[in-house]
Amino acid sequence: MASLLSVSIDVASLPKEKFTKGKNGKVYYNFTMAINDDSKYGNNVSVFDSQTQEEREAKKPKEYLGNGKVFWTDGNIVLAEKDENAAPAQQKAAPVSVDDSGLPF
Repeated sequence: MASLLSVSIDVASLPKEKFTKGKNGKVYYNFTMAINDDSKYGNNVSVFDSQTQEEREAKKPKEYLGNGKVFWTDGNIVLAEKDENAAPAQQKAAPVSVDDSGLPF
């Protein structure tokens, strides 16, 4: 029930308006990753910008951000299930302005 992935993304292409700030004050970005059975150039993982329900319903094209590969697996990937006994989930995070002046790009 485990896999390890190695991915590389183009951080300069991340839409800054999609950064969100959590209750804990940390800044987050949501990704969608696809694991494929076939491999191209040694990569079988694709990373996309996560879409809202509205973007999916409007058939907005996915924004490709990077790729990677599965480098270890026990052969089983299962759907995650919510643990009802876990701490309550964070409320939806609000968009945040990101100061990227310290970034190298």
